[in-house]
Amino acid sequence: MITVKVCYESSGKPAKDKKVSIGVDELFRGGVTSSEWTDSNGEAHFDVEPCQGKVFVDGSTVHKGYLKGRIVVYV
Repeated sequence: MITVKVCYESSGKPAKDKKVSIGVDELFRGGVTSSEWTDSNGEAHFDVEPCQGKVFVDGSTVHKGYLKGRIVVYV
């Protein structure tokens, strides 16, 4: 499982109701997940194994690299 926590860069507070998805950049299991909305803690949860990929928030790439566990991004 991968958890993405979205925070506002200006305040550091959790960003609620942001549309988050993960793009998997691996040969045999590539693609983009369904979108999830962040909860009141700014978190979106994905049932995805650790992988190389990207995190998208509201359609924009906010993180690239190896994805696993908990990832904190700022918007």
